[in-house]
This record gives sequence, C-alpha cells and structure tokens, in this order.
Amino acid sequence: MKDATVSARVEWNVKTEAEDILQKLGIPVSVVINSLYRQIIYRHGVPFTLTVPQEPKTLDAMTKEELNAKLQHSFEQSLSGQGSPFDQVFDELEGSLA
Repeated sequence: MKDATVSARVEWNVKTEAEDILQKLGIPVSVVINSLYRQIIYRHGVPFTLTVPQEPKTLDAMTKEELNAKLQHSFEQSLSGQGSPFDQVFDELEGSLA
C-alpha cells in the first residue's frame, strides 16, 4: 500500500523538462520515483555513477598541439552543423549566472 509522501525542492526548469518527457512517455512521476527507490534498495546504493566532472583545461595549461586539436575539432563541428548558435550559447551562459 502506498502510504508515504516524498517532497523535494528542485529547480523549476529541471522539473518541467523532466515532467514533459515523462508525460510524452506516459509515465507518472510517482512511478519513476518509486522505481528509483526500488533500484536503490536492490543495488544497496544509487543506481548510476556519481562523479565530479573533470574541469576543462585552461588555455595556459594546454600545449600548442592540444589547443590546435581543440580548435580543429570545433571548426569541423561548426562546418557539419553541430553545436549551438553563438547567441544561444551566450544567452544560456548569462541565464546560468542569474
């Protein structure tokens, strides 16, 4: 019998984006939370890896070859239409600072 309530504060955009995806999949949020809790019990821990992301190297820590390789890779991504438009990137950066 389901007789407990879980309450958590999350960022608004994370909540709405996740709920939109779950709605498209036809899965209620409570089913996902219940599944996560069951996986924690089953695995005796969090069912995915939690790691601290590696910080990107700064320009002064890169060799000339590493910098050239990064620039070449970025240039190739740009030519193939990958990545995000310049304005969008800066809008997202400015939004994360607010």
